[in-house]
Amino acid sequence: MGIVSSINSVIQSATDGVSSVLLFMLNNPDAIAFLIVFAIAIASAVYVVISDEVVHSAFYLALTTICVAITYFFLEAEYVAIVQLMVYVGAVTVLFAFSIMLTRSKIMKQRGDDDE
Repeated sequence: MGIVSSINSVIQSATDGVSSVLLFMLNNPDAIAFLIVFAIAIASAVYVVISDEVVHSAFYLALTTICVAITYFFLEAEYVAIVQLMVYVGAVTVLFAFSIMLTRSKIMKQRGDDDE
């Protein structure tokens, strides 16, 4: 009987923990929004690595940096968030996209010449 009662107490404490987490999440909509932004950031970071198209990777990188900037807003670091948006999304990602698009035409022309 000792094992059964200890298993029941473990199950009871686990359900108490889950219910307290759910209650916390319902009382704090910021936590729900943070988890959604966190999930988007992780998914887009994975897509940066596994995407076959380089342009898609650049835009997934932009989405990842936007999610990081939103996280800075959650942390009440507005200046860092705005700098993150301007520098990384506004400059670095656009620079990646332009450099990919400008060099892509030369690659496509070379491939097209080989096919003929």
